[in-house]
Amino acid sequence: MPEINSGIFIIDKPAGLTSARVVSILKKLSGAKKAGHTGTLDPFATGVLICCINEATKISRFFLGGNKKYTARLCLGVETDTQDFTGKVLATCREFDFPDKVIQPAFKKFEGAIEQLPPVYSALKHKGIPLYRLARKGQPVQKPARKVHIFDIKIVETDLPEIVFDVSCSGGTYIRTLCADIGKALGCGGHLKELRRVESCGFGIREASTIEDLEKLASDGNLSDRLISMSDALPDMPSHTADDVLIEKISRGKTIAERDIYQEKLNGQDNFIRVVNKDNELMAILNKAGDKYSYCCVINRD
Repeated sequence: MPEINSGIFIIDKPAGLTSARVVSILKKLSGAKKAGHTGTLDPFATGVLICCINEATKISRFFLGGNKKYTARLCLGVETDTQDFTGKVLATCREFDFPDKVIQPAFKKFEGAIEQLPPVYSALKHKGIPLYRLARKGQPVQKPARKVHIFDIKIVETDLPEIVFDVSCSGGTYIRTLCADIGKALGCGGHLKELRRVESCGFGIREASTIEDLEKLASDGNLSDRLISMSDALPDMPSHTADDVLIEKISRGKTIAERDIYQEKLNGQDNFIRVVNKDNELMAILNKAGDKYSYCCVINRD
């Protein structure tokens, strides 16, 4: 199978597969030498998984902290050690018949900037070892609370003890923990029963392809139809079209001065800028510091 170009795929991950397994399938279908995802979904979860192949793995860092949107199903009255339905039951409570006037405020209190304790069953690492592996050995490690942001949370359906809700949040937010915390706020406990990521870093579920879609496209030789170019994958990052002189400097790793790139305004504190050629192909991502630019990554176009 011929290898296709570098770029990203937006995949609708099915339930029952790990994120790593999805990447493995994509790597085989595409013939890519390198591949990786930009944010783990639990095996039972479904939805948007951004996968980078080949040179696009160099820009994966720009998706890791992006905002996300989810649809989740909370089950009240049962607490588990994993904060989801796969875990061991720790406690139960039958007093969960709350009216809307109690449920709504309990959800809304989590909107805004909050501190969240990462679950001990997570892919975060302690001394190089994933926390979930330590927890399974009976050696759970609790990481310190960290700040996350819940932009919006909206109840979609209530059929107690289950509540379906939509949530928009910053990267790094654990919806399992949010469910457990809402359960605690109501006084009955709770856990995550279902999770679907509907948006990640601006890419929505409508843009996502199922594994079956990709397998059919690959068999027809049309897999590249779903490939998003590296430049198009970062639409919100300021762009500069390089001339031949700048392209030569980048190819040789030379210092890029302020005069080499005329950019009136850069976004955010990091001052990143993507440099493209006349064909809108990504050449490099630079970071402005003072009157010079440092290299974040350079794309090999050989």
